Amino acid sequence: MKITLLGTGSPVPMSNRASSGYLVEIGDEILVFDHGAGSHENFLRCGYRAQDLNTIFFTHLHSDHCLDYPRLVHSRWDQGAGQIPELKVYAPSYMQRMTDLLFGEQGVFDSDLNGRLNSAGSQLVYQNRGGKLPRKRPSPDVTPLYDGLIVETDNWKVTVREVFHQPGYIEPYGLRLETDEGVLVYSGDTGPCDGISDLAKDADMLIHMCYFISGTFTKGDRLASSGHLECAQLAADQNVKTLVATHFTPQMDAPGVKEKCLGEMREIYKGRIVWGEDLMQLSLHPDEIPHMG
Repeated sequence: MKITLLGTGSPVPMSNRASSGYLVEIGDEILVFDHGAGSHENFLRCGYRAQDLNTIFFTHLHSDHCLDYPRLVHSRWDQGAGQIPELKVYAPSYMQRMTDLLFGEQGVFDSDLNGRLNSAGSQLVYQNRGGKLPRKRPSPDVTPLYDGLIVETDNWKVTVREVFHQPGYIEPYGLRLETDEGVLVYSGDTGPCDGISDLAKDADMLIHMCYFISGTFTKGDRLASSGHLECAQLAADQNVKTLVATHFTPQMDAPGVKEKCLGEMREIYKGRIVWGEDLMQLSLHPDEIPHMG
């Protein structure tokens, strides 16, 4: 299994970080977790095309986790020319409504789709790509997530748990991916809660939001997002082997902050810590530190 961090940023626009997105390669298959602004560009930089992806999971529908969804769906539909199956989308229930509003009749892309479906020139391009008329609109196969859902194939299993993030306003989930090689857990966005604790237990790798320096965001009685100490404590409590910190704000890229955070996290969690960067590639079971030569 190879994991590529497509986007390690947050809702705050950053020139060095796309918003949330993660690519997982399992043998000849690829999965994507979330697809925020800029993550599709990094997906292309990994050498893949939209039509290479058949399955995507969304942990929640904040814009920084799904803004590149329309681009993915449209590009895959257009370039796939009716020769590939509809994209399988596992997401919170509102994703179906979002998809209909984007690609359905009178939707956001209605003018674009009408032209591509009906104009002679676009029909010719479609046929030259191997398509057969009449052409259909994109229609992703959306499956709603719920707490305890298990999605399983011959090669992998994903367990879904509800997590704690803007309760009452957003529908958030974390994901646990199990393969013959091991276990990868992705927190999505969450504060400390039973859901993410259950998912993270004994994981080989935990990709977890590290949104702020702990203690600098204290609104309310309970954190609905996690800072550096919260994700370190979770990794320690649940016997995680590798913790990947991600979902950073500009605060986390200020000079000296990374070093401060890593030092304090190390006091809590003794496993391997990775400070995520866009396009960083990770193996589930890392080798020892390579020789300097």
